[in-house]
Amino acid sequence: MESLINKNILLGVTGGIAAYKSAEIVRGLKKAGSSVRVVMTQSAQEFITPLTLQALSGNPVSTDLLDAEAEAAMGHIELARWADAILIAPATANTIARLSSGRADDLLSSITLAFDGPIGLAPAMNQAMWKDERTQSNIKNLENKDFSLYGPGSGEQACGDIGLGRMLEPSEIVELFASLFKAGSLSNKSVLITAGPTQEPIDPVRYVTNRSSGKMGYALAEAAVEAGAQVTLVSGPVNIKPPASCNFISVETAQEMYDAVMHHVSGKDVYIGTAAVADYSPTKVEGSKIKKDGSNESLVLEMKENQDILKTVSDKEDRPYVVGFAAETEDLLKNARKKLEKKKLDLIIANDVSDKSIGFDSEENEVTLITNSEEVLLDRSSKKKIAKRIVEFISNN
Repeated sequence: MESLINKNILLGVTGGIAAYKSAEIVRGLKKAGSSVRVVMTQSAQEFITPLTLQALSGNPVSTDLLDAEAEAAMGHIELARWADAILIAPATANTIARLSSGRADDLLSSITLAFDGPIGLAPAMNQAMWKDERTQSNIKNLENKDFSLYGPGSGEQACGDIGLGRMLEPSEIVELFASLFKAGSLSNKSVLITAGPTQEPIDPVRYVTNRSSGKMGYALAEAAVEAGAQVTLVSGPVNIKPPASCNFISVETAQEMYDAVMHHVSGKDVYIGTAAVADYSPTKVEGSKIKKDGSNESLVLEMKENQDILKTVSDKEDRPYVVGFAAETEDLLKNARKKLEKKKLDLIIANDVSDKSIGFDSEENEVTLITNSEEVLLDRSSKKKIAKRIVEFISNN
């Protein structure tokens, strides 16, 4: 079930006796490498406590449509943006009817309307309710809307009846749900990514740097791993845990990053340069801290130009597919296209860092993918989702 690695899964739990099995579904999704958040209906909380699912998922459980603690009190929008897919298990007859009619009067149903990704249902109900023509009509309507159905199974039910309606076992549900995702768009490919800033020392306590949180580069590394690639991540100093299953190399200066890239770029299929590499570094690094002398005179630093990592990779005879970033504050597309042409890139990703909501340190981004033949706008979304779309674009080129 490698297709579930690094996926954000929203598990909806509704009010049926099978809700106790949701705990095992959370465990299965986590074991498969997914991040899990749980949404419970009011009736679901009569069968299993939110605390249980919070402890297993490692995230707070959401229950209320109007949540004052959610961003702008719009928890359904936050969760819809976060999720890569939604699994509702158990999905009761009532829930299926609500989803079929497009109601949005509780948190879970509202999320499904605001969500534009895949949704899976694991039905669980009495065998007579399952056979009822109204339930079957609702199921057909949802299947026509591309909802995926897992089960139900047949067997003895809590009420003593025997027949179709029993929820599948958690392991079966997780395995079927994993098939929603395409795995391996970059299988057997090797990807080298740079991320974060570089720090060019002036003396033992001071340095020159560029602003960069590293979030976009790390999101791209995760997305590439998820797509089946062998990933090497060369990163300047950031406060982010390196993605799992990648070869991680920590550097500080532009020269260290240059050396690491030149060492590892040979044989790579894709190079993605997201790092904010300092263009210049001091020609001389003082051995001790520079002291103020009280004269109020200016401090003059002599700087030298650093080697252009992106251009050097692009100029290699056995070059990979080369991707650069253009963080601009004005004339975004014009300046980005100039960089594309000057550095002979295959793809450049332009983002407007003057917009603080999508600039440095933001959790969201909005970018334009530019090649010699096309421009593709990726509307504002989480950096994780943007990264996945960038990787998908690269895998198709």
